[in-house]
Amino acid sequence: MFRLEPKRFDEARSRPRNSAAVFAAALVASAVVSAAAADGRLSPARERELTYLVRQDCGSCHGMTMKGGLGSPLLPENLAGKHVDVLASIILDGMPGTPMPPWRPMLTEAEAAWIARALKEGLP
Repeated sequence: MFRLEPKRFDEARSRPRNSAAVFAAALVASAVVSAAAADGRLSPARERELTYLVRQDCGSCHGMTMKGGLGSPLLPENLAGKHVDVLASIILDGMPGTPMPPWRPMLTEAEAAWIARALKEGLP
């Protein structure tokens, strides 16, 4: 009688063949992103990505039109007295005791400052 054997999972074969090359590529990409943001200037593509992030992720709590919801309003008139550095710090580190999460694992300081400025000026 013919018997089918289940295919065995070969863990060694499932790993990338050149993990050093994958790691090096990730390291270079990370350095490029950091270097581009180090002087505070972001590419137009990254600005579009951040605008989308603010509208979708921040908007889920602060309201899709930034007029408030679970989180406070993020309109220019509500942020007029706030310094960009303070807002960027809140974006990066969150607000303990509130639902505002820290975004530091996903954003650079330059990106958080860009978001803070964009919100103060009226998000495009």
